[in-house]
Amino acid sequence: MADVGTPKPAVLFMCVHNAGRSQMAAGYLRAMAGERVEVRSAGSEPANALNPAVVEAMLEEGIDLGDQEPKLFDVQDAIASDVVVTMGCGDTCPYFPGKRYEDWVLDDPAGQDLDAVRTIRDQIKERVLALLEALGL
Repeated sequence: MADVGTPKPAVLFMCVHNAGRSQMAAGYLRAMAGERVEVRSAGSEPANALNPAVVEAMLEEGIDLGDQEPKLFDVQDAIASDVVVTMGCGDTCPYFPGKRYEDWVLDDPAGQDLDAVRTIRDQIKERVLALLEALGL
């Protein structure tokens, strides 16, 4: 158990459009960790809205992303995060020394049918569980 004075870890999930992978990861981490982690997600080129198949697939898990919107990456989000998880950004995701980086190579759910999105969702869930364990949560 963390000391009372120990700040909670902050995690930033990034992908290009912030409409699928990073939103699913953030949704899982919020649901699994609750108030024990500060969760952020952003994209280098955010879409206008979340992928409807992503919203549907996450609802099947009891996680409602319907109120989430794609957000443009802000340098302050990375500076304020302890862990930065990238997903398919390539060179568009910035690097900040001293941060823990993970690059999750996952298919992009854009244009995929619901079954394909479920597969991606399940891969993300496993990685979020591993991240929680790595953070000691």
